[in-house]
Amino acid sequence: MVDLPRYVIAKRLSTGATSFYFNVPALYRKRGCPVRNEPLGADYGAMTARARTLNGLVDEWLDAQRGLPVSGEAAPRIGTVDWLFREYKASKAYTEKVSKVSRPSYEKTMRMVGDTLTKKGDRVGSRPIKSITPRGADKLYDIFIQGKNGLRLRQGEKAVGLCRKAWRVVHRLYPEEFDPKIPNPWLGVTMKTRVKATKPAATREQVYKFAHGCIKEGEAEAAAAAVICFEWLQRPENVIGGHLMWSDYRSPKSPSVIRILHHKTGAVVLHPLEEQTPTGIVKFYEEAEEVLSHLKRRGVSMILREVSSGKSKPFAHSTMQHIVQRMRKKLKLPTIFTLDACRHGGMTELEEAELTDGQGRALSAHRTQQSYEGYAKRNMTRALSATRKRHAHRLANASATSIQNEQGKHVQNEVLKKAN
Repeated sequence: MVDLPRYVIAKRLSTGATSFYFNVPALYRKRGCPVRNEPLGADYGAMTARARTLNGLVDEWLDAQRGLPVSGEAAPRIGTVDWLFREYKASKAYTEKVSKVSRPSYEKTMRMVGDTLTKKGDRVGSRPIKSITPRGADKLYDIFIQGKNGLRLRQGEKAVGLCRKAWRVVHRLYPEEFDPKIPNPWLGVTMKTRVKATKPAATREQVYKFAHGCIKEGEAEAAAAAVICFEWLQRPENVIGGHLMWSDYRSPKSPSVIRILHHKTGAVVLHPLEEQTPTGIVKFYEEAEEVLSHLKRRGVSMILREVSSGKSKPFAHSTMQHIVQRMRKKLKLPTIFTLDACRHGGMTELEEAELTDGQGRALSAHRTQQSYEGYAKRNMTRALSATRKRHAHRLANASATSIQNEQGKHVQNEVLKKAN
């Protein structure tokens, strides 16, 4: 027997497991309480955390019904922009779809939007959701892009994109808190055109210079992380977070394959490591595997940091970032060198190899052509390859035209001879 939070009931499922449900009293629902009944799953810890939030919302509604003040960011009034952002952060759209690496940026943007002051001097976060109209959204965008040293167009894009998504997610859960005519005022906001900067890409030479230098300095995990990002295109947060297991690399079931999981999309890509040919075995990633051979088996994951004797855990993102930057400076690599740049460099190499769109996405696990093209860099190598193909095409056309002209002249001469 365990104590359940207020308004939470437990039910025994047909499988024998116990699941929890948040059940708002029928009296409150009849009086218009916006908090809805909700399944809380079978995990007790997750249930208590979500129940605490839902009970807080019920208490706020009760206080508002009694005429008691509900203020402050810690307890935003139901139906305000602050409340909307809090509900968005508690939704699955945020907890399951937004990576831990990206969450600080999301929260910073939400604070920026909420703390923006209106002409009356009050915070946008304290305003009711229904008060944000399309015209108001346009005016807020003009405020978001203002910076001390000029326009901050990227900041405006992030704010509008985040608001558009948060409005859509929370409207689905609490439609009665939104204007039924225009539930999402952020749709269609016209933003200024911005020339997007090309993300830096590391070269193969830089990646392996970094890897071999790290191995000499005893930083084999950083060396392996750079190589994995470059060769097998796994996202840095997945590599650092320990999503690549020893069982994914040359397992007994697949001895010539490395299995790469892309946690963001859920896609799994099997990269062949070697091929049997009539002349012998061809190893596709011999240098990369030599780098991986320096890793110590500290646990299930390949990339782990030793905390104490016999104890290891995944690297914190900031810890690995610090190691990469320290080694970058020591090896005199360019300032653009990061694990992200290693992955982008690998994507660029796919394009330089003149792979088709389908072949490239088979290795990178991008779902759309647009997302795949966003990582491939338009550099001189690609331009030279395209120029060669175009030049060869022009020569082929010129040759074909010349042959046709010669044949035409020959036919004309024959006709003239017969006429004479």
